[in-house]
Amino acid sequence: MLLTKFDPFKEFANMQRSFLDTRRDDNEMSINAFVPKVNTRELDDAYYIDVDLPGIKKEDIDIDIHDGMLTIKGERNFKDEIKEEDYYKVETSFGKFQRAFSVPDNIDTENISASYENGVLEVTVPKLAKDINRKKISIK
Repeated sequence: MLLTKFDPFKEFANMQRSFLDTRRDDNEMSINAFVPKVNTRELDDAYYIDVDLPGIKKEDIDIDIHDGMLTIKGERNFKDEIKEEDYYKVETSFGKFQRAFSVPDNIDTENISASYENGVLEVTVPKLAKDINRKKISIK
């Protein structure tokens, strides 16, 4: 008799994979599959979040912070149309995206900034000075 150890995570992954495979045929997968690539880094003065959003206008991007969560969301509407004498080609890609990041308590929410250039969104989340939350408590 051969015993196999039960792995619930493997079963969950198989279930998720089979669900996605069934949706692949009806084009829903291509619409909802846009998940932008993100790079994060921390320096002494701030946290930096770089998001790859090629082909997206900056007017279609929303950034907000609420209850310790920084959320970047928007919508991608891309249409590439080529009209030639002997053929006509149209490629479209669209869908909503959202990425959320948990931020620590030591950030300066009033001075968060963002810039967008060449399809890359960079969000700068400055840190508060280390001693701003520190207070010397005297003993009575």
